[in-house]
Amino acid sequence: MRQFIVLGHEAPTTPEFPLDDLPSAGGRIDVLCRCVNSAFFLSHAIREDVRVYLVLADEFTVRFEGSELRRLNPDERSTAALIRKALEQREEAIGHMEATPAPGVYLSRRGFASILEEAAADSTVIQLHEDGTPVVDVEPPENPLFVLSDHRDFTDEEESLLAAAATERVRIGPEILHADHAITVTHNWLDTEAYTRY
Repeated sequence: MRQFIVLGHEAPTTPEFPLDDLPSAGGRIDVLCRCVNSAFFLSHAIREDVRVYLVLADEFTVRFEGSELRRLNPDERSTAALIRKALEQREEAIGHMEATPAPGVYLSRRGFASILEEAAADSTVIQLHEDGTPVVDVEPPENPLFVLSDHRDFTDEEESLLAAAATERVRIGPEILHADHAITVTHNWLDTEAYTRY
């Protein structure tokens, strides 16, 4: 299982955001939508062995399960509509008890610390960061959990949590990439067994 936690620092926590203005009025939820799409989509297929957590303003988390997803389309607007549909059930999400707004989509009232603790229980935690170890010097783990931030840097509190939980802090290339591109490159690194098999 490949898992990704993406932190959305300015992401909306209510369903009122407009689908026609995701970068601005949507709190840069467009970044999170692109991350979801990069995590799951292949050409004419979906990666079923992937799980994505979108942590929205450290208040709610939307979890996507690749093996269960049925209505995910490769465009930001429809992914944002799934997130909005999840947030419409925010009153049904009580603590760790999740709401289930669509197949493969779950909403819980939890922040980063709780999600990281749960997801890290049976995974190797890797922080994707521009100041990390070059990925070519790292052996791909069996069950990786990658943690990355949206267009904002990790906060001091997030860095502290990751310092305690992460096995590695990894840089996936010489240039700083958008979060969704970082996910695509990370998949390629794993697909090729650290660029050794094509």
